[in-house]
Amino acid sequence: MEYVYLDNAATTSVYPLAAKKAMEMMTVYYGNPSSLHTLGIQAEQQLNIAREQVAGLIGCRSDALVFTSGGTEANNLAILGSIEARSRAGRHVITSAVEHSSVSACCTELEHRGYEVTRLVPGQDGIISAEQVADACRSDTVVVSIMAINNENGAHFPIDRIVPAVRRSAPNALIHCDAVQAVGKLPISVKKLDVDLLTASSHKLHGPKGCGVLYIKRGVRVLPRVFGGNHERGLRAGTEASPLIAAFGAAAASVPHFDRQRKLYDSLKKRLADGVKALNDVRWLSPEKSVSYIVSISVPGIKSETMLHFLAQHGVYVSSGSACSKGKQSPVLKALKLPEWVIDSALRISFTHTNTINDVDRFLEVLEQGILTLARS
Repeated sequence: MEYVYLDNAATTSVYPLAAKKAMEMMTVYYGNPSSLHTLGIQAEQQLNIAREQVAGLIGCRSDALVFTSGGTEANNLAILGSIEARSRAGRHVITSAVEHSSVSACCTELEHRGYEVTRLVPGQDGIISAEQVADACRSDTVVVSIMAINNENGAHFPIDRIVPAVRRSAPNALIHCDAVQAVGKLPISVKKLDVDLLTASSHKLHGPKGCGVLYIKRGVRVLPRVFGGNHERGLRAGTEASPLIAAFGAAAASVPHFDRQRKLYDSLKKRLADGVKALNDVRWLSPEKSVSYIVSISVPGIKSETMLHFLAQHGVYVSSGSACSKGKQSPVLKALKLPEWVIDSALRISFTHTNTINDVDRFLEVLEQGILTLARS
């Protein structure tokens, strides 16, 4: 049975070129990048190429990057590592109430350590505004961590306006951006954004799982979270996962033109929106100011898990929210104060550049079948 995959915010298929690169690293350039012999030097050269490729995707110098095991570790290193490096700078942290769990859990850990965390709730438009962040800033604010794109409803936060607002209101605070759902889909320039720290993940842009990256602005001090070696500028001990990093680089170099992606996602979202309007009792949850490649809807009365199983039985794959929640009620939708019956029936549809109008039509077809077939609670 042919299937339709619309869960690309959870993970993406690996580009053939990236998979080929990983295999090459495991069979040809398999030396330890820290070894001084020829095979080690060749492996290190391949990692340098990958570092340049990823740096080119976000507009920074290659020596500003630290490779990690994924977005979660990168977020932990960014927040906890920078906090520890500036322990005397302040005890106040600003974030949003709708961050990925790897950020929100870091902030909870900081609260256990005696830090005060301000969690900003998006307004009625679904957005964290620059004014909100600026108003929350204090003289003892040490870190501000706001995501670029929400991973559950696609809300697009104005990082380009938030950063200068923070610079004016809390000039000593470091600014971190979880850009996992933006890099590879939207043009990102860390220089233009002027963030201090930015996170990206390989498997969200058709690279392999198990590899992420943290951008660290020159002059920003971060302390390591893993010890045991001088790898990755001393910030991430352990032999580098050469196959994953090289494949990440290959995927970064293969990202399609952003204008072409935007036009495709806009057309897919419009087709989806038109189809949803034609169905009875389906609620659109994504805010107006959201990207076109992540959409949240709700089918009131039909539990998310029930509908997901029905869709999967017909070869259509979406999710109920963040894959990290593993079926638990969405903390993002709860933070937005949506009714329980809406949260319990939420579905997330997320596109990549390989999706087509036919994929959307098939989803709508099976969704309608589910609405007509499944019993409502």
